[in-house]
Amino acid sequence: MKVCASILFPLPLPEAFDYAVPEGMDLSIGDHVVAPLGKREARGVVWDLKSDDGKRALKTVSQRYDAAGLSHTTVRFVDWAARYLVQPPGIVLRTILRGEDSLMPSPTDTVYRLTGRPPARMTPAREKVLDAMQALEAPTAAEIAREAGVSSGVIKGLVDAGALESFDLPKDPPFPDPDPDRPGLDLSELQAGAADTLKRLVRAGGFQCALLDGVTGSGKTEVYFEAIGEALKSAANGQVLVLLPEIALTQSILKRFTDRFGAEPAVWHSGLPPKERRRVWREINEGRARIVIGARSSVFLPFRNLRLAVVDEEHDPTYKQSDGLIYQARDLAVARAKIDGAAVVLASATPSLESLVNARSGRYVHVPLPARVGTAVLPQIETIDLRQHAPPAGRWLSDPMVAAMKETLAAGEQVLLFLNRRGYAPLVLCRDCGHRMTAPDTQTMLVEHRFTGMLVCHLTGFSMPKPDVCPNCGARDSLTSVGPGVERIAEEAAAHFPDATIELFSSDMTGGAEAIRQLVGRMERGEIDILVGTQIAAKGHNFPHLTLVGVVDADLGLAGGDPRAGERTYQTLVQVAGRAGRADRPGRALLQTHDPEHDAIAALVAGDRDAFLDVERASREMLQLPPYGRLASVMISAQSEDRVEKAAAEVARCAPMADGITIWGPAEPRYGVIRGRWRRRLLVRAERSVDLSAYLSAWRARVKQPPSVRVTFDVEPYSFV
Repeated sequence: MKVCASILFPLPLPEAFDYAVPEGMDLSIGDHVVAPLGKREARGVVWDLKSDDGKRALKTVSQRYDAAGLSHTTVRFVDWAARYLVQPPGIVLRTILRGEDSLMPSPTDTVYRLTGRPPARMTPAREKVLDAMQALEAPTAAEIAREAGVSSGVIKGLVDAGALESFDLPKDPPFPDPDPDRPGLDLSELQAGAADTLKRLVRAGGFQCALLDGVTGSGKTEVYFEAIGEALKSAANGQVLVLLPEIALTQSILKRFTDRFGAEPAVWHSGLPPKERRRVWREINEGRARIVIGARSSVFLPFRNLRLAVVDEEHDPTYKQSDGLIYQARDLAVARAKIDGAAVVLASATPSLESLVNARSGRYVHVPLPARVGTAVLPQIETIDLRQHAPPAGRWLSDPMVAAMKETLAAGEQVLLFLNRRGYAPLVLCRDCGHRMTAPDTQTMLVEHRFTGMLVCHLTGFSMPKPDVCPNCGARDSLTSVGPGVERIAEEAAAHFPDATIELFSSDMTGGAEAIRQLVGRMERGEIDILVGTQIAAKGHNFPHLTLVGVVDADLGLAGGDPRAGERTYQTLVQVAGRAGRADRPGRALLQTHDPEHDAIAALVAGDRDAFLDVERASREMLQLPPYGRLASVMISAQSEDRVEKAAAEVARCAPMADGITIWGPAEPRYGVIRGRWRRRLLVRAERSVDLSAYLSAWRARVKQPPSVRVTFDVEPYSFV
């Protein structure tokens, strides 16, 4: 019997295709190959090997790449993720693969070093080169010539004379090996106990998941460092993945990893240049990158021997990818670790209700850290009732907030003003006709960014200069800004405190990761008096001089139809309040609100998380919402309202009948038109005992719509816009 290979291509195809294996080509599952697909040659991965009787006329595999193939556990993870996410496996594979150059050996540079043998004939030019080489480390000929101010012929002459020698150096060098035995910071008794629990889980081997549930400032990072060290010692080629929700956190935590393990880890996020992405992917695929820190997409990296996955700030909604391949990175990290037989640590000061329920039911090991490290204590939290202390018209900082800021600045301490709304104003309208500025072919309001003079749609990315006349009625200078964004709050803070150093901290800052790193450094050094920030300012930063956090609008996240609205608001407020008083100075947080009696806000002030979670849990259980039930979203979009109405009705009619399933809709979501496409949504609720992915797959197989109609399935949706 001959052997044929099933090849999976990174394309939206329903399955892998069979190919004949040519004589002399030795293939294994996971190998990267090239095979004919239609009229072209395409890159794919060997997904299976099976016997073939030779009766079928199969095309032949064209080429095998001489590179490490995907591990068997990565292949299994792709199959699992495709089934769970209701996607063709090729779409998941496409998320894992990189460019062809990542399968090739690293390109090299020809570099030079001193041999220690002086040339028989010394010239001034040669002397310049030898002097310059003292300060250069493995330079190229061009670098030597530039530093010494000589021609390349001088360098060639020194090589011929035996004073210099050349050798090839990889452009993508391996990452240095971390030292798991390198001592970390001294741990408190609570931290040491938590670290011992995590290390025991890692030593036990196999899949286990722990929830590291520690208050802000309790030192969770140092605790899971101990688990990382244990994982590195558990296998000579063991690998560790650390997921972080924001690229800004990746920058701030990198030095802590380097200090702890004596080597810089591999970093993965969308902002990496192509050369570095190629290097990181290749080193992980070859099993040489031992510690990987990354954003949500790093869950799809080709690990060879994953021993531990850490999901920091596991509650963070940014782990949910809502475009392209839709997934929740935290959930996929847990599933991937289970497939790999690795341990998982979910860390948060405000764990998701799903993770807490799993911990309390015994599915996860619950590891609490109820106190801050050293002399630091949790901040005092108070509300400012805006019904009694309404700011003047056109202002958003109440008198009690301004007074607290004045007192804090007088003491030489820092203030953080928090408003989770970018730009200057969320709405621009015409005073004469009432026209609202919206993005073209989209129902979203344009946000004014006064510092750049632009109106921006944060949903689609559209931007335009703010016009001088109303596009509806033609009135000049009639467009007015309504409501506050962080830019407007910064402007108001500057009016109150003209001598203070005020800076903005928002995810749309120009300069990217480097600008964020520099701003965080200035804040840590006390060079900023008032920091005005969005949610990015609440995540994982340690500002030792910050003692006052002022939340401008604590009610902002409570509106809308999101079943997680109360939980998210509570988590955000805890995280942002936790930035205060993290050193030896006591901190406090003031929450401006119109609803101080709301469960989330009242529980935060009382410091009674359990009371809030009990109410939230009871509500979810009664409604059979996650984690007590399952949710899915089916989004239908088309280029006209009539077409989307008909398509949505037809998709709804295709839904299979099944016990334990409830379907709502189709209905218009919050934004009914985006980028010129009309949208309708169906929501699916399933009992926990129902295989929701299998149900959605059966539904999807019944849906027959033209390419102009898009039907998107989202398992466990996080966005309801």
